[in-house]
Amino acid sequence: MGLAVVHGIVKNHGGVISVSSQPEKGSAFKILFPKVEADHASEKETPEEVPRGKEKILYVDDETALAEIGKQMLEYLGYRVESKTNPLDALELFKVDPYLFDLVVTDMAMPLMTGKALAKELMNIRPDIPIILTSGYSDQIDEGKAAELGIQAYVMKPLNTTHLAKTIRDALDKNGK
Repeated sequence: MGLAVVHGIVKNHGGVISVSSQPEKGSAFKILFPKVEADHASEKETPEEVPRGKEKILYVDDETALAEIGKQMLEYLGYRVESKTNPLDALELFKVDPYLFDLVVTDMAMPLMTGKALAKELMNIRPDIPIILTSGYSDQIDEGKAAELGIQAYVMKPLNTTHLAKTIRDALDKNGK
């Protein structure tokens, strides 16, 4: 996990990160979370059903391990997945046949082209393509800004299978897939 992802996780849970660094001695990171009382009632709840599908998804993340995990996660849910680690390669693949994919999931922070820029390019080619943007942390975009750009959803990393499955199903169902 990169520091941006860690920062996003900590921030989303109301925590803080403090850093102390000394030349030639290294750096120390302290992560502090607020105290939370355990909710024993929720432990007994039955797990909810995870929505599945058969549609074709283009999954883009510049980190090879995350691209592979994302692909496996979506294939487990029944989707057919093409995974790319280079957003320019993903764009070229999309240009070849824009109707090959039913949905695109892309990371926000990538070299060569951000997920936001990739989404704009994809929507210029095919305005109705549902896009889900993922990020560990970004000052550049949030759910509101993503919606203004026409992006279907914004999901924080680390990705949770159930949450991502519901988000994908909602995005596909809104587009009549």
